This record gives sequence, C-alpha cells and structure tokens, in this order.
Amino acid sequence: MTIVERFLKYVSFDTQSAEDTGVTPSTAKQFALAEYLKAELESIGLTDVELDEKGYLYATLPANTERPVPTIGFIAHMDTSPDCSGANVKPRIVSAYDGGDIVLDAEAGIVTSPEKFPELKQHVGEDLIVTDGHTLLGADDKAGIAEIVQAMVWLKAHPEVEHGKIRVAFNPDEEIGLGARSFNVEKFGCQWAYTMDGGEVGELEFENFNAAAAKIEVAGVSVHPGYAKDKMVNASRVAAEFAAMMPEAETPEHTTGYEGFYHLLHMEGNVEHATLTYIIRDHDAARFDARKAYVQRTAEWLEAKYGKGSVKATVTDQYRNMREQVEPVMHIIDIALEAMQAVDVTPAVRAIRGGTDGAQLSFMGLPCPNIFAGGLNFHGPHEFLPIPSLEKASQVVVEICRLTAARY
Repeated sequence: MTIVERFLKYVSFDTQSAEDTGVTPSTAKQFALAEYLKAELESIGLTDVELDEKGYLYATLPANTERPVPTIGFIAHMDTSPDCSGANVKPRIVSAYDGGDIVLDAEAGIVTSPEKFPELKQHVGEDLIVTDGHTLLGADDKAGIAEIVQAMVWLKAHPEVEHGKIRVAFNPDEEIGLGARSFNVEKFGCQWAYTMDGGEVGELEFENFNAAAAKIEVAGVSVHPGYAKDKMVNASRVAAEFAAMMPEAETPEHTTGYEGFYHLLHMEGNVEHATLTYIIRDHDAARFDARKAYVQRTAEWLEAKYGKGSVKATVTDQYRNMREQVEPVMHIIDIALEAMQAVDVTPAVRAIRGGTDGAQLSFMGLPCPNIFAGGLNFHGPHEFLPIPSLEKASQVVVEICRLTAARY
C-alpha cells in the first residue's frame, strides 16, 4: 500500500473529537480508526501493539542492531477538529496543480483560490489532495499517521539500514487539548520523541505558547429600569467594560510571530449575570505572567468600582512553552535538521502560535518537538495536502531513525 492509499483510507474514518464530554476519548468513534490501525500495525510486523481503554495505541519496531541506541518515538493524533465536519470526507487528487483556482464544488460555488490562500503558490506543479468543499480533509493529523506507518514499513523492508528501538503512538483528542492527558510516558519508554503534526514542508517547532484560560464572572444588581438610578449594576455592561479594557492591538487578528494576545472566546449575559471566557497566550514566560496579572488587576479594579463580589476572574494555566524542556537536549533538534537536509528539505524552524501534544509531553518527561506533516489550511473545507510533502515527511522519519543509530 502506498502512503497516499494509507492516507485516503484513514480519512474515511470520522474521528472528530468533542469539547466537554468528560470522557476519554471524547467521542467513541475515534476507536474505529484506532482498531483499524492496531490491526494494520500488527500486519506490518510491529510488536507490543497495544490499544488501551482510553484509545491510546502504542507499538514497537524492534532494533536491528545490538549497539545501545536510544529508544526514540514518533507520535500523531487520530482526532480531527470540532470546528468542521470530518464525516463522509470525499477527497480527490488535483494532478500537477496549475496555480489557478481549485473548484471544490461548482454547483455550490466553493473554490479554493491562491488569492485567498497564497500558500497554494508554493505547490504549483505538485499533486494535491483536496476536499469536496463540505468537510475538512483530516491531514491534521492523519497525514502524520500515514507518514509514520509508511516509514515503519520502509524500515522493515530495508534491514540494511541500522536503527534502534522505535516506538510509535497514536492518540485521541489532541484537537481539544487533551491528547497528552492519558498518554503513558513510562510505558512509551523513549528518551525523546517527535510529533508529526506540523504544517508546511520543512517546519520544525520546539517553541510554543505559554497558555492559560480566563473566566470572568460578573454579578449585577437588577432593578426596574424606571427606578434604577444609583441602584442598578448591569452585568452585561460591566462585562463589555472589561472587554474594552483589554489591549485592542493584542488580539489574534492583530498579532503574529512571537507576539502574544488576549482572545475573547465567548461572552454572554443579562442584567443580573454575565460571563466572558478568554484564552491568554505568550511565548515569553515573563510577558505571559504579566498578561495573567493584568486580567486579575482589571477584574479587581472593576470590582472596586462596582462593589465587592461584583467581578471575579479565574485564571487557569493550560500548557507551557516546551523550549525550556528541549534546550537541554538540543541534539534532538540537530538530528531532525540533519534528517531534513538529507532528503532535500529546507528546514524552517518556527515557533508555534498554539500548542501541541508534544508541549505537554515535554513537561511529562518526554522531550517532544514537532515536525511538519505537510497539510495546509487545517480545520476547514479548504484544507489541502501536497503529496510530495507527505512523502518527504515520511522520509524524514526514516532519516531520524537512521541518524540516531549512526550517532551512537
């Protein structure tokens, strides 16, 4: 089976995760792909294949050398984003993309245009896998799964290429931030690992946002509006005042690169009660702490203005920047960079404006940078996957295994 055939099979499974179900995996349908992958890994000759009750799948490619090579791992997630349907995905291949518009559904007028999605221009002449315009594609992260599985198949077929013990893992619920929650790092047993979950070909990421969530609750005082002077506290208006006090230019739509932000996710209320939910992000730890403190100070200032108990902010840390865990073991980045160069991929080291399972795993004792999987425009119907990028990512996995053995 080719890597493209594997990928197309994987996207036929609807594995969309869901917020707030309170169970792992968050959707039972993720088990269908996990069970298929378990059988596939067994069929290609991997050992220690284990699917646990929470939907985490682990397997081993045994070492083919007696030298003491470090055990390394490769990880990808099975779920797709709650933002867009992953059911009944109908992919098709655009051969030798000509640089123009890609009509996904002519009748519905759904078109992927390089004017709106300029990243298409980097893939002229390549074969692209696209959607029919009504679902996401699922390259995030079924491309990563295909790349890892295909690399294991290649290594099995080429015993002349020395490698140590290789562990692979496929997990649920990355898209809702819970992919690492039940990951068994001790069972995985690796000195380091890589998530194959990045975007454009060449991406290598070992920095991510520090992240927190903030919930602002406003308690108002409801009084008949005809007699409200100096008595009413309109919780919705206080909530709007809080939102207006957040720095206008420090939102996702105004920031890029290493610039952090405050992002208002949800706001609702009436006179008596209102809530706002935010996410707070920054790569720099000191700036991150300052942002959290600013949210708290703003709530305290408004509480002093409107009365004790009127405004309360609850700020909860979510994940941290993996850089502090990776910097002491930078040889794992050096190996990835060398592997990319060996297969004619130009590395592009970038900071993630988000988080990955690897960030959380790094703080669980498993340093875990992120490597490109090749897909673009994730989480929507304009998602596409250049086939050469899919193939290159799998070659990078092979090279990392080979180089790790060569260094030890």
